[in-house]
Amino acid sequence: MELSELFQKSELVPVIVQDERTKEVLMLGYTNEEALRKTMETGTAWFWSRSRRKLWNKGETSGNFLHVSRIEADCDLDALLYFCRPDGPTCHTGSRSCFFNRVMGEE
Repeated sequence: MELSELFQKSELVPVIVQDERTKEVLMLGYTNEEALRKTMETGTAWFWSRSRRKLWNKGETSGNFLHVSRIEADCDLDALLYFCRPDGPTCHTGSRSCFFNRVMGEE
């Protein structure tokens, strides 16, 4: 598959990051074509920061890199799933996952 196919609808594509061992969803980020290329070249997850408007390598300041072992696209080619091995907590709060604020359901 040509990478450009993934960016025909938008310059930014959402990325779901999942722990390859536990299958836990760790975070949601966004990638552009350059960040995706860097991810594929380096084996660590690169994203486009919408707030800072620049590329960032997850773990560059914390040391908690996400080592990407596999990337899959959804059926419409408008979202990606990164299977990763995290070096430590994924969330900037220190939590393993960014998903810990319950909105609905049993506790």
